[in-house]
Amino acid sequence: MTQQPPREIPAGWYPDPEGKPRSRYWDGDGWTDQTGPQLPAVPVAAPAPTLSAAFVPVTVDASGRPVSDRSRLAAALLCFFVGWLGIHRFYVGKVGTGILQLVTVGGFGIWALVDLVLVLVGVFRDKQDRLLLNW
Repeated sequence: MTQQPPREIPAGWYPDPEGKPRSRYWDGDGWTDQTGPQLPAVPVAAPAPTLSAAFVPVTVDASGRPVSDRSRLAAALLCFFVGWLGIHRFYVGKVGTGILQLVTVGGFGIWALVDLVLVLVGVFRDKQDRLLLNW
């Protein structure tokens, strides 16, 4: 096994090796008598967010009000495939408007389309007036 050459430390200002609140100059071979002010602390980077943090359900909206326990994805899929029947409205507890959509064939398709956009944008609310935010 070959021995690796020692790593050279480049010349420059470093924290004092004696632990004093100052900096000293390293000339590449040894410490000099040159001293300077204390070097600022190197900020420690915040830990990177994990993928699992993206899937933690939101419990309150930006105003601090609780969000719905219903799935936004389920409401969007119901609205897309059977929105003209108002099934997505039954899903979130809005039975009255669900029946109205059922009778009017989703408000002739327009009401169901508007609901789909509202669900996808994240401003659709359930019966208790809570936002559907969690996918």
